[in-house]
Amino acid sequence: MEDLVSLAQSHYDILIVAVICIGITIFASKAWRWTSTDKASIPGRLGLPFLGETFSFLSASNSTRGCYDFVRLRRSRYGKWFKTRIFGQIHVFLSSTEGARTVFASDFVGFNKEYVKPMKDAIGEKSVLYVPQHSHKRIRRLLSDLFSMDSLSKFVKKIDKIVIQKLKTLEQTGKSFSVLDFVTKMNFDAMCNMLMSVTDDSLLHKIEKDCLDVDKSMIALPVKIPGTRYYKGMKARERLAETFREMIDRRRNGIMEPSEDFLQSMLQRDSYPQNEKLDDSEIIDNLITLLIAGKSTTASAIMWCVKFLDENREALDRLREEQLAIARKKPEGTSLTLEDINKMSYGLKVVKETLRMSNVVLWFPRVALHDCTIDGKSKF
Repeated sequence: MEDLVSLAQSHYDILIVAVICIGITIFASKAWRWTSTDKASIPGRLGLPFLGETFSFLSASNSTRGCYDFVRLRRSRYGKWFKTRIFGQIHVFLSSTEGARTVFASDFVGFNKEYVKPMKDAIGEKSVLYVPQHSHKRIRRLLSDLFSMDSLSKFVKKIDKIVIQKLKTLEQTGKSFSVLDFVTKMNFDAMCNMLMSVTDDSLLHKIEKDCLDVDKSMIALPVKIPGTRYYKGMKARERLAETFREMIDRRRNGIMEPSEDFLQSMLQRDSYPQNEKLDDSEIIDNLITLLIAGKSTTASAIMWCVKFLDENREALDRLREEQLAIARKKPEGTSLTLEDINKMSYGLKVVKETLRMSNVVLWFPRVALHDCTIDGKSKF
């Protein structure tokens, strides 16, 4: 007996570790059972506390299959509704048209926008995508100036020149190219021109590199450890904020000539009442939001459009004829106008069908503001 006690004392630390490991194993197995499908509620599995299925989601998102494979596997197992836990929060995924319509038609009433932590940190707390309802209406109204008829008329001509220049350069190389890479770069350059009149190649490269790091951090484990995607993204966001802050200061101090762009339209409101202007942090957060949100979504839509048109030559021929008919009526060398775009009725149908057939946005997260029932499912 004394030998046994002596042995236990000499290996006390090992015994403690063993007991802790056994306890964790028992807790984990129980947690797994506790969070498995409950037939009385939305099916699914929440996994371990906090972590849940985060690693499975990240693994799918970083693969060639994308996060849709994560959704597809669980849909095949649980149906069009399922619950899971990612990034420390419980999520309910739904893919029915009726359910989606109910959610999106109830913004700020039954549901509100809610993003996982890395997305929140990437776009900023004063982004139009994240602010509460009372601020959202004001910021959205002020941002709408970017899409006014007068602004769009000016931007169409700018973008037309950028597209022509990029296509001519591409034609001169005579090499094959990736449609997605080409339209991503073209779209990003056009957005920087439209938002801030940035045309310098070195500055464009700097902003694009930082935006890419921020974009990657939006689907990453929110752990700020050097070398991780999240860490790199947050550092890149700090650099972007500093770059835009310097632009704002230079324009206010007259160092940089004013341009007809989004940034200048916001700075012209400096003397306006508080509810009729954006402060500097709101301008910066929404510049980042517009660049990140528009960079990949528009490029993806164009890529899918090219793919679908290549597979449907009848639609391609009809679209080409509509474009040529408009071109024949214009003097040679004149830029595209907003009036020309409004004449592209078949082009509009092509765009709408492309967006219907391809999903260029990862997901639309919403949080239920109160208990609700959708498609017969409750306990949100």
